[in-house]
Amino acid sequence: MKLPWRISPGTFRRQIIVLTACVTAFAMLLLTVVLQLILADLTRSNVDRVLEDRADAVASSAISASKAQDLVVPSADLDPGIVVYDGAGRRVVGVAARHLQATFDKLSTSTSTQFVTAGSAERIIAIPFTTTGGSQGVVVVSERLEPYEEAERYALIVSLITGALATAAAAGIAASVTTRALKPVALLAQTATDWSEHDLSRRFELGSPTNEITALAATLDTLLDKVTAAIRSEQRLTSELAHELRTPLTVVQGTADLALMQDELSPPMREVLEEISEASRRMATTITTLLDVARTESSLMDAASCSIADVVRDVLATLPHDGLTVHVDLVDHRVAAPATIAARALAPVVANALRFARDQVVITAVAGSAGALDVVVEDDGPGVEGDPERIFEPGVTSSGGSGAGLGLTIARRMARSVGGDLEVAHARTPTRLVLRLPLA
Repeated sequence: MKLPWRISPGTFRRQIIVLTACVTAFAMLLLTVVLQLILADLTRSNVDRVLEDRADAVASSAISASKAQDLVVPSADLDPGIVVYDGAGRRVVGVAARHLQATFDKLSTSTSTQFVTAGSAERIIAIPFTTTGGSQGVVVVSERLEPYEEAERYALIVSLITGALATAAAAGIAASVTTRALKPVALLAQTATDWSEHDLSRRFELGSPTNEITALAATLDTLLDKVTAAIRSEQRLTSELAHELRTPLTVVQGTADLALMQDELSPPMREVLEEISEASRRMATTITTLLDVARTESSLMDAASCSIADVVRDVLATLPHDGLTVHVDLVDHRVAAPATIAARALAPVVANALRFARDQVVITAVAGSAGALDVVVEDDGPGVEGDPERIFEPGVTSSGGSGAGLGLTIARRMARSVGGDLEVAHARTPTRLVLRLPLA
């Protein structure tokens, strides 16, 4: 038996996998953002520390080399991007890059340490200092940010790749874990799908409870035992009541028929007796049908099949259809149901169509989906008013109907007892009912 491990959209397992992947992806994205913020702050701190160290080194060498009122800066201590200004803001030594010259000149008269970011590619510091001789000066130093930003980009790429791998790994782990965890559930679903409504002896039988799911299976087995017992009891009660009613009903019908044989009956009395006899026959038919249903569902039916063409022919032979045109267009198929069950399911449908049709009834049979045969009964009557499902409820009859309102109810029950169904395909004119039976 092939189990549905492959996941279809909308299943609980798929939801768990998608939720796990989304949560992991969100967590990794949040972690990446936080990491980038931390790296940006660390980069800024490192750049500022490097600038301070370089500026302090230049200021210290200038202080050591200067004498009296002269400001002297050893040119050997100057790296590219370093400029020393005197107290008046005049450049003493060093050359600034052309695109930074205006910024350097603006910082040349700084009286306190300042940090400036020029665009997005340069970080600049200005540190004022005073020599032992009393001379004042300002050291302005720049540092390119591109090497640090490149490191941040590499860290971002690594974080994104790691996040993608972590998300895929989390989804894979979730898929593996849910597959093992939900395997009994898939087994329960597959087993339940394989059962038909008349199969009351099957159980899940997953063994002693070892987890929540197997405990659920054991609980369902117990519940099925109780449901089976209730259904068996109902079937026995139905059968016993039908048997008990059959005997007095036979007496009533026989008495009415004997009375009708008398020649001296008055017309009103004959009419009453004919009504009693006809009602007795209808009740006998209903009781016989109930007995058939009870026998059908009381035990598993042996494998049986029948010709749908023969069933249609037999049903039409028992139903009057004078004045109506009945078209039968079907290819002979064999269905996996006893002929009596198929006839019991089809007869009420055809009888209703013949009763309400104006001119014609069309009966066709086509192979449907999932190995089923669809017997379509169509008539040109007024159609079904209101909710189409109501016609399958017990006791519901049409206006002017003389039956007990059990025909279509029992027909659907018969169809479902062999794994088929009965439904209204089109409620308005033309009215179309479909009897679905499994193909043999």
